[in-house]
Amino acid sequence: MRLRLLWVGKTQEAWVRAGIDEYAGRIRRYAPLEILEAKEEKGAPPEIMQQREGERLAKLLPKNGRLILLDELGEQPTSAGFAEIVGRYRDGSTPELVFAIGGAYGFSAEFRSLADRSLALSRMTFTHQMVRPFFLEQLYRAHTILGNESYHH
Repeated sequence: MRLRLLWVGKTQEAWVRAGIDEYAGRIRRYAPLEILEAKEEKGAPPEIMQQREGERLAKLLPKNGRLILLDELGEQPTSAGFAEIVGRYRDGSTPELVFAIGGAYGFSAEFRSLADRSLALSRMTFTHQMVRPFFLEQLYRAHTILGNESYHH
């Protein structure tokens, strides 16, 4: 199963980029991973920003992929529960699993309607920049859990 991670805007901070690179490299030992950035909308009302960013993200979706949103309103699985979710898609012959991180104002209703499910990393609020390495670490952890490796402990 291929993995695709979509997000809005460029990664600004070098330390965030370093975390992304570290965990993306680790994940690629388990599955092909592609990371794509959609242009961030600026200077418009939040609803317009969500709509335009959602349209850009939608253009990056593969035709045969299943979409999971990373969203503060989503379900909050444990790391083991997240691994089970990833494992079910993998074992169900999903060709490509796509995760999307929205911009500062989240996702439009139209883009939400394309998703299989939504997941939240925490009840706390993080910047959409910081969520990137946090999520990649959890995706790596999911693969180590699925492989019965010791990283999770």
